[in-house]
Amino acid sequence: MSRQYIQRGRKTQKLKTRDKILRSTQKLLERNKDLSLEDVAKEAEISRATIYRYYSSIDVLAAEAVLDLNTKSSEDLYEEVAGKGLEDAIFSIQDYYNQLTIDNESGFRKYMSVILNNEHSDKMRGARRKKSLMMLLENKAEHMSAQEKENLANIATLLMGVEAFVVTKDVCGLDNEASKKLLNWGMEKLLQSILK
Repeated sequence: MSRQYIQRGRKTQKLKTRDKILRSTQKLLERNKDLSLEDVAKEAEISRATIYRYYSSIDVLAAEAVLDLNTKSSEDLYEEVAGKGLEDAIFSIQDYYNQLTIDNESGFRKYMSVILNNEHSDKMRGARRKKSLMMLLENKAEHMSAQEKENLANIATLLMGVEAFVVTKDVCGLDNEASKKLLNWGMEKLLQSILK
């Protein structure tokens, strides 16, 4: 989805349209149907011009739609961790995304490959990790400035998900369990320095 397009105008409405596109794609994929962006636009009851503002390629859209099936929304994840203290909630979010990566690693890697190899893609993704962290920080870190919350969400996002596992596994040579332990250790040290 175009980052420039999503950042202009009514962001909430654009995210709803994106979700509608993903749900429509999932329905078509469940029918084992070969599909095009035009098919998805028709299913989502949006114009062809609209769908091309969000996705430049059916490959990018299909890869994202498949991964989206297995991923909790930021709102659902926030609800699960809202009763915990700030640090425990951040660790729970990290654990969720790291386990999601392990469970769906090949799909995430394929999606990254499609995005990186698509010359028309600006590499915008759903950004659930950051959104989940920002929801948490907005409600549990009143002592932090808006910029501090933004910085913490950004840096904590680096310690979870497929990109972190690509580095720990492919560059550092760690297995899944060692990767999880290292990323948890990094988060612990980060939170100790920022929240204490």
